[in-house]
Formats: sequence, structure tokens, C-alpha cells
Amino acid sequence: MPPSTSPHPDQRDVEPHPDKPRNVSGDVDYTPHPDQSVPISPSRKIIQQKILNLYGGSASEDDMKVYAEKAVYDDPFSYCDTRYKIAGQWYGLPKIFTKLETLATEVTSSTEHELVWKQKHKYTFTGIYVSKTIDSLISLKLEGEEPNEKVVYHKDMWNEKDYSHEGLGALMKKLNGDKLTSIIKPPGSI
Repeated sequence: MPPSTSPHPDQRDVEPHPDKPRNVSGDVDYTPHPDQSVPISPSRKIIQQKILNLYGGSASEDDMKVYAEKAVYDDPFSYCDTRYKIAGQWYGLPKIFTKLETLATEVTSSTEHELVWKQKHKYTFTGIYVSKTIDSLISLKLEGEEPNEKVVYHKDMWNEKDYSHEGLGALMKKLNGDKLTSIIKPPGSI
């Protein structure tokens, strides 16, 4: 049984720490190779698609239901510890980016309580129309039984280093996660 997520989890207890994907020469490789994707169950495909919808800027209440109420979202810029705060991040993307495109994915692992994939995503900034393409490793810690699993920890790593949850960087991530929601104001029903 995976650790509980109530009310605010100790991230080092539930945070996924997948093996870093490596290429044939042993180097860390975040570039997705779709033809090398491991097969996943239909319910896991639905979870992945809902997350990809969010990355695509089309946040919806239905897609947000993939997260447990006390889920954690952790990326280089934000740390959110409730589904409502996570919604602030996703509903805010279209305000910052004019176009969001997932170019490729590769599922690297699907275990009892985790789903991990590599993702190439293109972000085009509003106003200046400059694009940035990022290769990342998406790690989801899941709780519950298929087909009713919920994401309890969503980690988006943009490089081979694990995130620090200490110091000024951690404070900035937490402030972003806490404050953006009050600015964006996603639907209260989430």
C-alpha cells in the first residue's frame, strides 16, 4: 500500500524517484523515442492523456480529476500541494503561452504505483512568439486501484538533477504554487 497523502505529504515519502533514462552509451537521455514506449493499460492511457491535455493548455475540471485532492505538483518553477493549487498552474498556462504542443512521448515505466514518460514539449510565449522546446521526464506516483487510480505526486524534471526542496529556490517554488492560484482563480469546484 502506498503512503497516505493526507493532509500534506512529506514529499520524500511519496515523491517519485524513477531511474533516469539512459541511451545505449549510458548517458542520461530525456529525448523521447515513441517507438520504444512500453505498453500501458487503457486506464493508464487515460491518465496520461488527461495530463497531456493539461500540458496542451486545455485545462478542464474533468482533466483535473486525475489528481487526488491533496496531490503534489513539483516542477522547476512551482511546488503545489493541493489539486486546487495545481489547477492554478494549468489554468495559467494559456495566459503565458500562445501555443503549447507535445511533440513526442515515450513511456519508460509503468509499475504498480508509478507511471513515467519522457516528453518533448514546445512552449510559445504570448506576445513575443518565441518558442522553447524542453525534453523532460514526467513521473506520476499513483494511489488506488486501476481503473480508479489518482495522481498523488506529479514530478516534471527538466534535467538529470533531482530537485532540492530547501533554501531560496524551494521558497520561490512554494510561493509560485501558493500565489498563482489566487491570481488565476480556477473554478472553485475543482
